[in-house]
Amino acid sequence: MTTAGTTLVIGATGTTGSRTAAQLTAAGHRVKAASRRAAPVAGAEPVRFDWHDSATHAATLDGVERIYLIPPLGDPDPAAIMLPFLHQARTIGVRRAVLLSSSAIPEGGPAVGTVHQALPDLFEHWAVLRPSWFMQNFTGAHAHARSIRDEGIIWTATGSGRVGFVDAEDIAAVAVRALTDEQAPNIDLVLTGPEALGYDDIAAIITEVTGRVVVHRRLSYEQMRERLTTQVPVEFAAMLAGMDRAIAEGAEDRITNTVQRLTGRPPHTFQALLEREMRSSS
Repeated sequence: MTTAGTTLVIGATGTTGSRTAAQLTAAGHRVKAASRRAAPVAGAEPVRFDWHDSATHAATLDGVERIYLIPPLGDPDPAAIMLPFLHQARTIGVRRAVLLSSSAIPEGGPAVGTVHQALPDLFEHWAVLRPSWFMQNFTGAHAHARSIRDEGIIWTATGSGRVGFVDAEDIAAVAVRALTDEQAPNIDLVLTGPEALGYDDIAAIITEVTGRVVVHRRLSYEQMRERLTTQVPVEFAAMLAGMDRAIAEGAEDRITNTVQRLTGRPPHTFQALLEREMRSSS
């Protein structure tokens, strides 16, 4: 690994950004931790950054060699904001960029897929992380976690479809390698956990580990879309319900060896994550 230069972590208080910043600083790397409120991050230099406020961009990039990129949340056209920022980053000497995308979005696909497509022409060293669904969706502030806590129910339109759920700690571990190894991957990386699980399986594992009965309720695409419209804008609800439908059709039923290959250790299981989180909260 190389320890030279500063790494800018955008979204440094978020699910993968916070873990990436923590793992970088623990390994002795200099980190600028960017968030909208410049929130303190242990061992890092906090900086104020807002994708939608270009006045924050230049100071954030000062002295930076590498960037971990979290796209603006909920933006249907992130390229309109991200590409000018990335051109600015290249101009001032940023040499490497690692982009967080999704296993559901291919290069050149919608939203962040456009940024993915542009990255190799902007930076000599790059990677695009395309993780599957996060295991933390069932334990954090996600709608699934809330419905588990409030009702003991996971609501989806995924049917019996399976997903290679991945631990955000594993995503961060791959991000650190992609950012700091002498040679960047220069490829997109689909990240999964060690097993593909249906939501029935997830409910059963939560029940077994926590002792609280949790069930999976299967909705139709239309029912899921209507449920989601009470929480998010209608277009976004339709997109999320459509992702569930794609899972039902097998789109996410896969596992990869990427975490093992890049970090040298196997990815965490969902049961191990739950046990870890229960220990930390007890």
